[in-house]
Amino acid sequence: MSQQQQDVFGDRYQMVSHIARGGMAQVYLARDLLLDRPVALKVLFPELSVDRAFVERFRREAKAAANLTHPNIVSIYDWGQGEHTYFIVMEYVDGSTLSSLLRQGPMSAAQAAAIGADVAAALEFAHRRGVIHRDVKPGNVLIDNNGRVRVADFGIARANGADGDLTQTGSVMGTATYFSPEQAQGLPVDARSDVYSLGVVLYEMVAGKPPFAGDNPVSIAYKHVKEPVPSPRQNNPEIPANFEAIVMKAMAKDPANRYQSAEELRADLVRFSNGQPVAAAVEATRVVTAVGAGGAAGAALGGAAAAAALASDPTRMQAAAGSTATLPVTPGGAGPGGAGPGGEPPEARRGRAWMYSGLAALLVVLLAAGYFGGKAAGWWGSSAKNLTVPSNLVNRSATAAQTELHQMGFSDVSTKAEASSQVKAGNVISVSPPAGTTIKSDQPVVLTVSSGPAPVKVPDVVGDPVNQATATLQAAGFVANTTQQASTTVGPGMVISTTPAAGQSAGEGSAVQVVVSTGKPQVTIPSVVGQDPATAGGELGALGLKVTTQQESSSTIQQGYVTRTSPPAGTAVAVGTTVTVYVSTGSPTVAVPNLKHDTQGEAAAALAAVGLVPNFTNQPVNNANQDGIVISQNPAAGTQVANGSTVSVVVGQFQNTTTTTTGKSPPST
Repeated sequence: MSQQQQDVFGDRYQMVSHIARGGMAQVYLARDLLLDRPVALKVLFPELSVDRAFVERFRREAKAAANLTHPNIVSIYDWGQGEHTYFIVMEYVDGSTLSSLLRQGPMSAAQAAAIGADVAAALEFAHRRGVIHRDVKPGNVLIDNNGRVRVADFGIARANGADGDLTQTGSVMGTATYFSPEQAQGLPVDARSDVYSLGVVLYEMVAGKPPFAGDNPVSIAYKHVKEPVPSPRQNNPEIPANFEAIVMKAMAKDPANRYQSAEELRADLVRFSNGQPVAAAVEATRVVTAVGAGGAAGAALGGAAAAAALASDPTRMQAAAGSTATLPVTPGGAGPGGAGPGGEPPEARRGRAWMYSGLAALLVVLLAAGYFGGKAAGWWGSSAKNLTVPSNLVNRSATAAQTELHQMGFSDVSTKAEASSQVKAGNVISVSPPAGTTIKSDQPVVLTVSSGPAPVKVPDVVGDPVNQATATLQAAGFVANTTQQASTTVGPGMVISTTPAAGQSAGEGSAVQVVVSTGKPQVTIPSVVGQDPATAGGELGALGLKVTTQQESSSTIQQGYVTRTSPPAGTAVAVGTTVTVYVSTGSPTVAVPNLKHDTQGEAAAALAAVGLVPNFTNQPVNNANQDGIVISQNPAAGTQVANGSTVSVVVGQFQNTTTTTTGKSPPST
């Protein structure tokens, strides 16, 4: 989700910068505008905000973590809804994640023990309040600039035994590299699952890499369930034996054999840091001692693997033997450095202790070799039973298929990856032996699991016509999805770009986004009437239009200003189109017609024909022939005047000045 720096959630939390992306949300550095402090803002992906299950998971994280106030747990301040999604407001920890520190190389056992003890303290606090984290990993462990350790992201945590658990049969939540065998099988989990995950983190801190790796989460999950934990000292011989014992106990496959609480694990880590004997090493020593003392064969054989591991490592064997050989001095015996009961020198007692320890180790190795060798040879018989490979495994998730096979009693189930465009990644393509085959429960069953479509290189179709490009992509095994975009350099109907780009690999059958040119972008010509030519040209040029000018007279627009454009304002044209700007030369002029000797009506018609306005006045005349005839005009005929100007016209009006008296002569003078 792309966010701008000015985005504000809940009218209170303003984004500052992006911090990280998780499996279901983005995390940002934000500022609490109300309290004026930095906070971490976790925003659920919008596409998940419509999924009620994810929203419930998000809400549960806020609710669960908000009730956990502890120095080693990241505090939750607030949560809410905004910008079409949901968000959680957390304490901002200025520092680094443990995962980023581990990229610099393995840590010393002392450093790992100190960090691990703080993480265990946080988990124990949560466990006592009924909350299981279920996603303990280096990415969720934060270390601030003062070295303080904090546990974050209770995104898949749940109240122990609470209703509405998102983990259902056949589904797994967590991170495959760090989750426990019971999580890998989709079984119920408790606090001991967090102990196992923390054991994996401790392993990675000192060994430089996790105990199990694989091509996909399914193969890693299988190793957590079926394969023994490799000794971390194989990767780093400098790891102390006591610390290795802590890790191996935390990562016991059977939860009953692990530390039964995070507090037990924390206590052992503290003992290690203080240079004291750790409970895990003492417990491992008891296995050796019990076998050496002639313990029950069943118990000895049951612990043969652990004891054999001790016996195969002289350093660990020495630590174990040293723990059991140190006995308290009995009353009456000599103190430190003196002879023991019967006057036996301490050197002799130490030598005998080493001899007993060596014999015990040898006995363990012989018992283990005899038991497992005899089992392989069939001396002890076989408890395997006949089972039929089920027919409902194909197209199911590999995790669910493995879980069903284990529940049926198949003990040797493995997976191998194979590309497929027909079967969803992570689902089973086929099973060997095929469905319906009856085999012994300890015979191998191999699930072929889809790794998704085989990668194919995207062909180069940039610059091709869209129809040709679509055909080329389809021939290569892709689905072409086209979108349109204007371009000043690529002609209409031609391909501008593809995503993925040409030469990159994508799964066969996957979609390739093809961007097709609609030609040059369109702009709408604005109205520039009444502007001066320079201003009008600048506005049009800023839109990518070319400008030319012409002049024309105007009776309404002042001289020197724009009268109109061609194409006219409001027309949509392509960028680069030429627009003609017309500039006013002022009102148009006309020649005053010659009106003399015209009648008043003829003069009025002549002036109207050229757009002039007459102003008639009368002048007395003695000549009857001039009655109603134009005798003068102003301006004179031929004068250029503005269209609409007034012309003064003088029309003659005859007056008879002679008086006649009927029957009489004029008086004499």
